Amino acid sequence: MVLLYSAPGTMGVTAADFSLPGVDGKQHALSDYAAAQVLVVMFICNHCPYVQAIEGRLVDLANALQPQGVAFVAISSNDAVSYPEDNMDNMKKRAKERGYPFDYLLDESQDVARAYGAVCTPDFFVYDQERKLRYRGRLDDSPRNPAAVRHQEMKRAIQALLAGEPVPEPQHAAMGCSLKWRD
Repeated sequence: MVLLYSAPGTMGVTAADFSLPGVDGKQHALSDYAAAQVLVVMFICNHCPYVQAIEGRLVDLANALQPQGVAFVAISSNDAVSYPEDNMDNMKKRAKERGYPFDYLLDESQDVARAYGAVCTPDFFVYDQERKLRYRGRLDDSPRNPAAVRHQEMKRAIQALLAGEPVPEPQHAAMGCSLKWRD
């Protein structure tokens, strides 16, 4: 496991378009989330212990905020040949077992991860209604220990956007396993 930190995001850049297959058997595109006031694009995978550590908090956050007009979409871009735990069949199992309330998509070409500049799992990008980047960072201040969370940074950013306010600073880098790029 190689620990990486996400780079600071360039605030105001537009979300990259995508069309990817989901665990539900459908194609999903950026335009499918056009009605959402806020869009959270998350790069996750099945096997990363950093993703596993925040999974429950992420599901809870999505369940709490989706009724307020927030869309969440998770994308797995890892090389599923070298890391078969991250293949589509295992993604389907994971989403069902963990009760993912959001779309879980496979970026087999890894083009979407490159377009977003994703580097680790988890890696979070939060966009306003015009799909301009307003937050790039971590879920909260305790990536591995839910009991130690004091600051729910991504939630605070989303709530600010819903209220029409600026996203609080500073934004702290996400940390996690490196994306598993194909050779």
